[in-house]
Amino acid sequence: MRQEIEALEENQTWTIETLPKGKKAIGSKWVYKLKFHADGTLERYKARLVVLGNNQIEGENFNETFAPVAKMTSIRSFLQVAVSRNWEIHQMDVHNAFLHGDLEEEVYMRLPSGFRGSNKSKVCRLRKSLYGLRQAPRCWFAKLSTALKEYGFTQSISDYSLFTKETSSSRLHVLVYVDDLIISGSSLAVISEFKEYLSSCFHMKDLGILIYFLGLEVARSPTGIYLSQRKYVLDILTETGMLMAKPLAFPMDQNHRLALADRPTIDDPTAYRRLVGRFIYLGVTRPDLAYSVHILSQFMEAPKQAHWDAALRVVWYLKGTPGQGILLRSDSPLSLIAWCDSDHGGCPRTRRSLTGWFIQLGQSPISWKTQKQRVVSLSSAEAEYRCLSETVKEILWLKELLLDLGVTHTGPIPVYCDSLAAIHLAANPVFHERTKHIEKNCHFIRDEIVQGTIVTHHVPTQNQLADIFTKALGRKEFTSFLGKKTEVAEMKSLHDGDGNQVVFEKTEKTMCGGSGWTLHLAAPALPQRSSVAEPSSSGRIKTAETTTVVVSGGGSIGCEATEIEAARRR
Repeated sequence: MRQEIEALEENQTWTIETLPKGKKAIGSKWVYKLKFHADGTLERYKARLVVLGNNQIEGENFNETFAPVAKMTSIRSFLQVAVSRNWEIHQMDVHNAFLHGDLEEEVYMRLPSGFRGSNKSKVCRLRKSLYGLRQAPRCWFAKLSTALKEYGFTQSISDYSLFTKETSSSRLHVLVYVDDLIISGSSLAVISEFKEYLSSCFHMKDLGILIYFLGLEVARSPTGIYLSQRKYVLDILTETGMLMAKPLAFPMDQNHRLALADRPTIDDPTAYRRLVGRFIYLGVTRPDLAYSVHILSQFMEAPKQAHWDAALRVVWYLKGTPGQGILLRSDSPLSLIAWCDSDHGGCPRTRRSLTGWFIQLGQSPISWKTQKQRVVSLSSAEAEYRCLSETVKEILWLKELLLDLGVTHTGPIPVYCDSLAAIHLAANPVFHERTKHIEKNCHFIRDEIVQGTIVTHHVPTQNQLADIFTKALGRKEFTSFLGKKTEVAEMKSLHDGDGNQVVFEKTEKTMCGGSGWTLHLAAPALPQRSSVAEPSSSGRIKTAETTTVVVSGGGSIGCEATEIEAARRR
């Protein structure tokens, strides 16, 4: 608490004044937090003085509040471009970031607890933003943006959190997520020079090479960058008491009817919401969870017992795949490839169809989504056409984002669809009687085809990589899907996010039916145990003594057996 007050006073965050007549001072409180390392060990204790911004009045002591943060797709694209160019990726953190923002509004705060004087009319007039103020994030981002632009950066229109600087001999990229910055550039000298500039503007903490960012564990090798959330999964297993549970081979029952569940609402809906919220963030590195999370998130208001059971099933699936993530390959060409698929009237209540897309940058997955269509489609061709339209929107945005990162597309971007009718409809105004009601904005895809922005290709349903985003697959289909995306990677070693080396050895067969890698944790005191995952007829995985890692989707990689953490504890 003393350090926090000293930092605030050193920053000249406030001045002590008499409260003017007609003005109202808002209160404050202390918030205590524990900050952890990537391996879960305690880093330090934190105490923050927070303004009770919920008492602010719009138009009186705050106006605009919006502040952008980096999109997760932007983060994956940023990392893929950097690793493909063999650039170093660094990370910096801003100490007390919100305290740097200049406050334009007139805001008064009562003296913090423990610092009251005898004169009760004395208050703090805030000169700079403070945690808890509604406008604090906006003030900080404006301050940081100004500093970056003064250094010569250009702000991206595609993602306002992305800044790029290009000279005749160098290029530098910065991605901002509140007070965390990812920095990548064409040379270490360019990065180091920029770090010095930032340190002269703000109180910065240089975190060096990127290894842990927003809960994402980052491991880099000559093969590429491996993103996972193993610690996050283990936290979920601990909170739900499922560390010792038997794992399942697939996350959701193939014949579920969750939308029609009518059993009583569970006693603690908050627990369900918290768990599904965890799943949503886990989806940043787990495209295999997209469909399950989409379904479960529809019942947040009044979850039934069937919904809770389905959520626990996902936890059991995670028990068998705690370290699974995505691999951004260093040899991946920087060209977009898209896959899109749709069901027809899949929702039993609304009969609205489900759109799913999967977009790769070369061999690496960077964007995927499962979402319900806005209106009911009258045919499967219409549903696929609407899905194709949404996918092209994402492609156009990604193309502009990559252009800001220095990546240009000279030819049309391939889009793979398993509906010939939708492909014909995109190329020509055919099937008039069955499609005349479709909104005009869906037909923009025809212009993009004519202009050569995209080109559509037909792919058989059994080879459609977006199939997993539109339906629940059974064990055989789910593992077959992963097997279709499996490819051998020349991966020698990575670290596991805790600084321990992870060594991979090639295996002949994986659970997904392709070549895989046996994983060993090269920590000094760790007994080397491994296990091979064998799916049983019930769908549960029987784990023996090996951990199999599957490199899938040209990019995803996952531990398909007992987690490293259990071995470390032994």
